[in-house]
Amino acid sequence: MPVECLCRSHLLAEHRELHAIWSIMVNDKRGYSRHPEVMRWRGKLKALLIRHEAQVREMRARGYIHRSPLSMSVVPRGHGGRVQDVHLESVGEQVRKLKSKGCKCNTRRARV
Repeated sequence: MPVECLCRSHLLAEHRELHAIWSIMVNDKRGYSRHPEVMRWRGKLKALLIRHEAQVREMRARGYIHRSPLSMSVVPRGHGGRVQDVHLESVGEQVRKLKSKGCKCNTRRARV
């Protein structure tokens, strides 16, 4: 789902989750390391960084100040995949779930 579609709450929550995933993987933490959302990013930290950059651009466009940068310099070899092609749910399913929450996500902009 494009970050531009997310409401304030979902954008900021996804940003927090992304930092948690990054920390688990870069610091080789065990807690939640087998969670499906963490597992799908294994070997794709460059893709995770690209998603983070998209989040940061969107946060700044909305007037937020971002103070939690990430750096590829801490990424172990073999983890730099640039493309995330594994999804736990289709975009259509994500849209359906967001619509049911009654939030301000702009699901019409999502490419299903």
